[in-house]
Amino acid sequence: MKRAIALVLALLAGLLTVAAQSAAAAPSVVAVTGSHGDWRLTVDGAPFQVKGLTWGPPVSEAASRMPDLRSMGVNTVRTWGTDGTSAPLLDAAAANGIKVIAGFWLQPGGGPGSGGCVNYVTDANYKSTMLAEFTRWVDVYKGHPGVLMWNVGNESVLGMQNCFSGAELANQRNAYTSFVNEVARAIHRIDPNHPVTSTDAWTGAWPYYKANAPDLDLYAVNAYDAVCGVRADWEAGGYTKPYILTEGGPAGEWEVPDDVNGVPAEPSDVAKRDGYRQAWDCLTAHTGVALGGTLFHYGTEQDFGGVWFNLVPGGEKRLSYYSVAAAFGGDAGANTPPVISRMNLSRVTDVPAGGTFTIDVGASDPDGDDISYRVMLNSKYIDDAGALVPASFTGGGPFTVRAPDRLGVWKVYVYARDGHGNVGIETRSFRVVAPEPDGVNVARGRPATASSYQQVGDGAPFPPWNTVDGALATRWASDWSDPQWLAVDLGAVTAFQHVQLVWEAAYGRAYELQVSDNGTDWRTVYATTSGDGGVDGIDVSASGRYVRLYGTGRGTGWGYSLYELGVYQR
Repeated sequence: MKRAIALVLALLAGLLTVAAQSAAAAPSVVAVTGSHGDWRLTVDGAPFQVKGLTWGPPVSEAASRMPDLRSMGVNTVRTWGTDGTSAPLLDAAAANGIKVIAGFWLQPGGGPGSGGCVNYVTDANYKSTMLAEFTRWVDVYKGHPGVLMWNVGNESVLGMQNCFSGAELANQRNAYTSFVNEVARAIHRIDPNHPVTSTDAWTGAWPYYKANAPDLDLYAVNAYDAVCGVRADWEAGGYTKPYILTEGGPAGEWEVPDDVNGVPAEPSDVAKRDGYRQAWDCLTAHTGVALGGTLFHYGTEQDFGGVWFNLVPGGEKRLSYYSVAAAFGGDAGANTPPVISRMNLSRVTDVPAGGTFTIDVGASDPDGDDISYRVMLNSKYIDDAGALVPASFTGGGPFTVRAPDRLGVWKVYVYARDGHGNVGIETRSFRVVAPEPDGVNVARGRPATASSYQQVGDGAPFPPWNTVDGALATRWASDWSDPQWLAVDLGAVTAFQHVQLVWEAAYGRAYELQVSDNGTDWRTVYATTSGDGGVDGIDVSASGRYVRLYGTGRGTGWGYSLYELGVYQR
């Protein structure tokens, strides 16, 4: 009898479990309800405040990372694109009680600096193609329990300033927002159960939406240091729709003052922590109008932008992670990151290429954990590279760091780890300059000739005499072929002991230094096939009236490009 009762109870439990799973898997009805100034977002009739983050990891990691987001108090993630690869993310979100703001990308998305100019006044083919693509995926996912709303476009109204100007810019912005409204109407016909919004990078886009996109259910904005001004903009604009924040947090590089090297001064880890909380507090203070938001960014990238904003670069948690969790009412965490209170460089504006500088770091761990350190470098402000690469350094603090060989402004990052998956990161800029060799530069101001030089193009001409003018702001650039040469006439046979080559990005991998007494008969005094650019300081005892750099193998697909050719007599 007991066995029979147990079997019946087990069967009933199984049926209840299946019923619960079916209920959990049912699509939600999401709506913007209420009246002017007293709006709310509801999910299946229950109030829902968006407590979210933008999504960064690969979709393949969604199932393993969603529980962490849920523990932070996150109930929403935002994406920028929706297609056939989105299902695992939606599935993982729904399994953890998290909703997705499903994005659709339109050119020129991404705001200032983004490409992909489309003429929204005349390009009917692009618009019809995008409309078909978006409605296709809305139809596929409209019944998915993970969907919260649809978001059409990202920062395109602002981004159009890169494509158009004057009256045409206004025409394009009107045409774009009218197309967004067309998409919103089409989505509503297919899916009446989820709202539609559209994101831009500034509230200056909202007048265009107000005029041309009445079918949007709510507005959306990306705002970082400007979050606290959104309410005033909304009130001044006389808008009649609520809004959400779709990106926000501490100040970005476009919002901070430049440092002594002329590049944006990145906020400290502590300032970023406080910036996230301030953004959230300002947003939620606009009750009845601001319906929540997704802060930027739950990403694992460890590049330039990833360190500026990510909460979990490389999967390690920062002060900002715990700040957002506290704001959302999530898990405060039993162990928190080291706090870096001081980071000073011994040299900031004049670090010799290939030389050393020191970093004095003050860091403490709130939990008393031992701290280990790593030093990284980034060259974004030289070549727009995003990657952080390990630096060569010694010491346990202060650190003695070997500077790169390439001229320009670099960023140096100090990672402080506690061994429990937490990290503090601080960064500063420093400028690498060519070292000043001993002796007299006998090539300075002398006549220079070359096999070729670039005479047209951005910044051209780049003649050979730029390499002997003593200015690192000017350069010689050759044709894009091998071999090429650059020669300087010292005026008379002259003995010298050192040559300095200061390369631009287009350097020589294989080259020779040659001398001649008559400009015709040349003899090689130095040769290499392993040049790596930057600054080459070559000790060589030679003499001649003419000194020639003879390139036989370029280090890049461009030509040879040299800032300075110095010939030193000691």
